[in-house]
Amino acid sequence: MNTPRALSDWPQVQQQWVLGAPVLSTVDRSVPEEVDPADLALYCTMLGDDALVLAHRLTEWGMRAGLEESAALGEIAHDLLGQARVLFGRAVEVRGEQDEDLLAYQREPAEYRNVRLAEIDCGPGPGGDFPTTVARLLLFTTWRLAVFEELVTCRDAVLGTLAARSLHRLAEHRNHAAQWVIKLGDHGPGGSQLMSNGLQRVWPLAAELFTAHPVEARLADVGCAVDPSDLRVQVGQGLDEVFSIARLQRPAPTEFGEFVRPGGRDGAHTESMEFLLADMQYLVRAGLASGRAPQKPRDERSFRNAMEYE
Repeated sequence: MNTPRALSDWPQVQQQWVLGAPVLSTVDRSVPEEVDPADLALYCTMLGDDALVLAHRLTEWGMRAGLEESAALGEIAHDLLGQARVLFGRAVEVRGEQDEDLLAYQREPAEYRNVRLAEIDCGPGPGGDFPTTVARLLLFTTWRLAVFEELVTCRDAVLGTLAARSLHRLAEHRNHAAQWVIKLGDHGPGGSQLMSNGLQRVWPLAAELFTAHPVEARLADVGCAVDPSDLRVQVGQGLDEVFSIARLQRPAPTEFGEFVRPGGRDGAHTESMEFLLADMQYLVRAGLASGRAPQKPRDERSFRNAMEYE
């Protein structure tokens, strides 16, 4: 309760944050037995980077998508940022650090671990358009919903709680994208072709979603992560259902093609990542977000040591 007494007791009461809401929580913060803290921190960073980067991409639309759709994309971005906050907070907590903002905004491109689907330009820039944005959103949210459905039983209580509390909103995001794909796909030859073109743009990056990084594989073995390779059939069936209603063909008949590491989970990104981060990090690096003095460039080694994954 935000009473004067409750506020006065702030130093004596540890507040836990779940999706941005300050609540007293009984969630166990300890690292489960047999779980490597470094692996857990990096896994949280991977999932957090996925959410952070895609949220930024969605906000690039601004008001270009019209009032109603701009509000919808902004709400999805807000939800993803809430997930990112919890995930980055868990990552720095496990490593014994304190500043999730530093982890979120003060790294170099090769230190980010998001899947590359989240970072590519799908519009409103020259790399895409609204149908391409919708295609990326459908693929990403269908996959992330499947990941979080499995993550509910994660042995790490923080990840399990986050996953359980995120399912409803993720399902709404997936449904929003699906409705647009169906609307555009079934809107005559013109809309169908635009939607097909958008799917063709994002489909080559789908295979990466289902390729387990060594950290994911190790944590999955001890019940603390999801092996994405186990989600191919489930995600494929969900997408095929949408394509059938929209009267669209799956871009490729194979199971999302082939993927050979390194990829985004390894810090290997597309050329658009550097430009995206320059925009995303500008206020923080300039010290304008909090009124602080401009930040000096950080030593690359400080994060390379923290983000070691093998």
